[in-house]
Amino acid sequence: MYSIIDIESNGAGFRKECIIDIAIFKYDGHKIVDQFISLVNPESDITPFVQKLTNISPKMVKTAPKFHELAKRVIEITEGTTLVGHNIEFDFRMLRQSFQRLGYDFKINTLDTIPLAKKLIPDEVSYSLGKLVRSLGIPLVNAHRAEGDARATLELFKLLVSKDTENEIIQKQHDETNAKSYINKIKLLTQDLPSEKGFVYFQNESGKIILSDYVQDINKFSKKLFNSKLKKFEEVQRDAEQIHFELTGTDIIAKLILNSKGIKKRETFPFGLYFRNNKYLVERNTLNKTEKPILKFKAFTQGSKAVQFINKIDEYKDVETFKKKIDFRKRNELWLGSGRKLGEKLFLIIENGKTVSYGFYELFTQIQTLSKISKLKIDLPLSATDLNNELQLALLRGDFETLPLPK
Repeated sequence: MYSIIDIESNGAGFRKECIIDIAIFKYDGHKIVDQFISLVNPESDITPFVQKLTNISPKMVKTAPKFHELAKRVIEITEGTTLVGHNIEFDFRMLRQSFQRLGYDFKINTLDTIPLAKKLIPDEVSYSLGKLVRSLGIPLVNAHRAEGDARATLELFKLLVSKDTENEIIQKQHDETNAKSYINKIKLLTQDLPSEKGFVYFQNESGKIILSDYVQDINKFSKKLFNSKLKKFEEVQRDAEQIHFELTGTDIIAKLILNSKGIKKRETFPFGLYFRNNKYLVERNTLNKTEKPILKFKAFTQGSKAVQFINKIDEYKDVETFKKKIDFRKRNELWLGSGRKLGEKLFLIIENGKTVSYGFYELFTQIQTLSKISKLKIDLPLSATDLNNELQLALLRGDFETLPLPK
């Protein structure tokens, strides 16, 4: 039993897309036994490119059902089937993401018609759905709409099944896709990980964390770890059964979280900002051990960007004015900046030039008084790693709005 599917998305960024059109045909190997076709209200914008490609306008989906209203029907029609699609990875990812937003883990065996077509119908000029079915004489009505593309995919699948007279290739493809191999284990564990900064936690079957780290790209790091030949990763590669993550949004938030947990990561700042001969320059701190740098940087390029920014502001030509701008001593302020996700904000409490606590909020009313802030804040230990250098750079870039501490 197969579910032939096609989905159109609203064109938002990777892993942020929403379904706007869905079609599923349940096929028993002989005939269609059930079908489900519907526009979907994405509750977000549709990009101009997608509107032009699909002819689906925001007005058309405004009164369409939202995904949570269709979810039960999708589960019913696909239950006990193999999900078939042309580039099924996209359609399956769209379903997984949509169900995850509802707190449901959608699992199903899949089959992709693209590799099947390449094996059974070699030497085609293109294996895109439109060009392939046109070459094979399969009608495609309403291209780039879910129903039209799903019907064409169904006819293509019928042809592929008929050409595979021994059932060997389809069986092999099915087995390869769904086998409990190491490659598929990696695919399943990493397929929904975001390509964003944050903490990643690898857990074994019992839920014990066997490795955790702060990384710049959770998805990339996890895939690289599983393909590593380093001995220190052997246990994780062998025993990892779950991967959880915690997005941080910025390096500053990551350091705040590390500090609040009492975890210190050794960092070096080999480059410094200096002012000589009426101009700012960046050089290695080891070149001049007697002169203290105004700011420190992890890399020369980071320092170069800071100098470019400083030179654009006339008042910073006076080095004393610049030093005063980034001076932390005796500051008692509330700093507001971007949080870990869309709509969330970060706040920092600076007392006597030290970052003493932080927290997150979505509504400004949550931080209007110190008593309200106290309910949200996370205190930092006195032994926390000094954040002043990073915060000075953030202040320089304009990443934070500074306000007097509420009473």
